[in-house]
Amino acid sequence: MTAVLELRDIVRQYKSEAGVLRVLNGANLVLNPGELVGLIGPSGSGKSTLLHTAGLLEKPEGGQVFLEGEDCIALRDSGRTRLRREKLGFVYQFHHLLPEFNARDNVSMPLMVGGMKRKPAREKADALLAEMGLSERTKHQPGQMSGGEQQRVAIARALVNDPRLVIADEPTGNLDPATTERVFQSLIRMARSEGAAVLVATHNMALTQHMDRVLTLRDGKLTDFT
Repeated sequence: MTAVLELRDIVRQYKSEAGVLRVLNGANLVLNPGELVGLIGPSGSGKSTLLHTAGLLEKPEGGQVFLEGEDCIALRDSGRTRLRREKLGFVYQFHHLLPEFNARDNVSMPLMVGGMKRKPAREKADALLAEMGLSERTKHQPGQMSGGEQQRVAIARALVNDPRLVIADEPTGNLDPATTERVFQSLIRMARSEGAAVLVATHNMALTQHMDRVLTLRDGKLTDFT
C-alpha cells in the first residue's frame, strides 16, 4: 500500500538575529489511506511549519516529501501547485473566505477552477454545506455569518475536491463543542469512506480520542504521544 504522505528526515530552519533556528530537525512521518492522525505540541514547537511543509507550501532545507509516492521536492512550483489543487485540502483556524462571494460560491470555486461546470459544482457545494448544517446559509456572504458558520464553510471548501490528504491546523479552535463534533465527523468521514489521510494539529485533547494515533512534535522531531 502506497502511503498518502511520507516525510523523510525533514529539516526546516530560519535565520534570526540570534542565529539559525532549526524548527524541524529530522522529522519523519508516514500517513496511510484512511488514517486520521493528531499532531500536538506546545506553541512555537513547529506544528504549523510541519503542516506547511507537508502541504507543499514551504520547501525544507533538507529531507524529502512524497505525496502518493511522488517526490514533491523535485517538482517545480507549477507541479506543487497542481498537487495542492488536485490532492490537498487545507483547513485553518481562520477561515480565509472570499468576502465578496456567498457560501455556495466559496465552496464550489475550487471545483470550477479545476474545470467542473457551475451547476454540478454548486450541487456538490450545497451537499457539503448541508452536511455542515448550513443549508439555510448557502446564499449568505461571510460577513452575514457567525465565526463558527464561516469556519464550517471553510471546512466544506477544503473537502469539496475529495482530497487525498487533508491538513487541518486548529480547525475547531473557534467552534462550540456541538459544532466541533459535527465538523470532526466530516473529517472522519473523509478518512473512512473516501480513504483520505487526515493530519490535524490541535490543542483539543478531547478530539484526539477519535484519532488512530497522536504524535507530538518536540525538539524538531515527531514521536508517538503516550
